Amino acid sequence: MFRRVVAIALFSMAVLAAGGPLQAACSAERVDLRGDWGQARFSIEVADTEALRAQGLMNREHLPRSAGMLFIFEAPTSPSFWMRNTLIPLDMIFVDPTGAVTHVHHNAIPHDTTPIPGGDNVLMVLEINGGLSRSMGIDVGSELRHPRLDDGIALWPCDP
Repeated sequence: MFRRVVAIALFSMAVLAAGGPLQAACSAERVDLRGDWGQARFSIEVADTEALRAQGLMNREHLPRSAGMLFIFEAPTSPSFWMRNTLIPLDMIFVDPTGAVTHVHHNAIPHDTTPIPGGDNVLMVLEINGGLSRSMGIDVGSELRHPRLDDGIALWPCDP
């Protein structure tokens, strides 16, 4: 519990130092997450084409703590991921069209080719450093905010 509180406090300080509270306007280069555990912001790379989604975070030796990759699909789907040629452990956060986190796969194993299914009705998948979701408390029911979600149905719209 202490590690989780420290992780959230340090991340919150980094967010405030980087640009203020999470209520700031949405940006295509970041995602915001919130839940009963608090709030977090990650700077992201977007993978929204077949080629970018296929490459993902393969062959990366390092991912900054407050960074990630957001996979965006054209329509809700039932995606499955693997870790071929991925060098670092990752958490995969599966998100539906409303921005609700529907599944979290913790600590995907580098180089493992076992399929990691995300379930049905997935529009986005956020990959972050392995173990970070658990230490921060990000879990099913958390909400993600990003401008590519439809503000008309988003649980946490960019333009409230």
